[in-house]
Amino acid sequence: MISTSLTDDLETYARALEASGEFRILRRLSKREAVPVPEGVATRRGLFVDVETTGLDPSQDEIIELAMVPFIYGLDGEIYEIEAPFHRLRQPSRPIPTEITALTGIDDAMVANAVIDPLEVANFIEEAVLVIAHNAAFDRRFLERFCESFTKVAWACSMTQVDWSSAGHEGLKLSYLASGAGFFYDRHRASHDCLAALELLARPLVESGRPAFAELLERARAPTWRIWAEDAPFDMKDALKSRGYRWNGDPNGKPRAWYVDVAEARRETEFEYLKNEIYGRDVTLPMYRIDAYNRFSDRV
Repeated sequence: MISTSLTDDLETYARALEASGEFRILRRLSKREAVPVPEGVATRRGLFVDVETTGLDPSQDEIIELAMVPFIYGLDGEIYEIEAPFHRLRQPSRPIPTEITALTGIDDAMVANAVIDPLEVANFIEEAVLVIAHNAAFDRRFLERFCESFTKVAWACSMTQVDWSSAGHEGLKLSYLASGAGFFYDRHRASHDCLAALELLARPLVESGRPAFAELLERARAPTWRIWAEDAPFDMKDALKSRGYRWNGDPNGKPRAWYVDVAEARRETEFEYLKNEIYGRDVTLPMYRIDAYNRFSDRV
């Protein structure tokens, strides 16, 4: 264990190196201390989750590690306390692929006879009103299949629902964001990833001075609409693509068509664009409301 005096000396050296302008210092992520909740401030319980899996397909691959870190936050985006995590390993029905072991450090010996009880998971998340993941479109699909309780709570994504580029970050991977924020951590273990992401969310953004979590909450609360440009003329595909539409060609039960997600205020404008510029006539198109309770899920 490093003595207090040596720690102080190291910090002095680190600050001197930073002040020179010739060095950048990365500090190991340390435990975030609890902040007293001001009198009269309403709080909620959130849950940051992360899974490691045997692959990318939730219909075939399996969870081998699950971490859930509960935290207390205010409605304005202030994070007051990070609570004790839930962390479990799980043995899949087939051997863990070598490339997954290389990525996560989890091998078959580590998960031998390990079980994650869905009922224990359901009990742990019972008081949470919001679940967050860094790439929620991945984690949510696995977790909803594993435990039905995840279908009944609001979700948000720390990777896509914060404007990290405007805050000076050049990538969205958690390790890139942490490095840009000046700290490092033990990567690719689920509980460490959760704590690193919460640290990023608790810190203020450069432009606004507000916690990044405040921006995430605003975006998570705002509904959007998914508009499907079914049977759009083929020669309009480049126009749709340049406007931000994406093509769904997978046999997933959803329209085989171009689609876009837009804010509620832009829904009618987008429909008018499609009618006038793409179809050149009156059309009826599928439109679905997306909110925090179905966003990032297979139900959209």
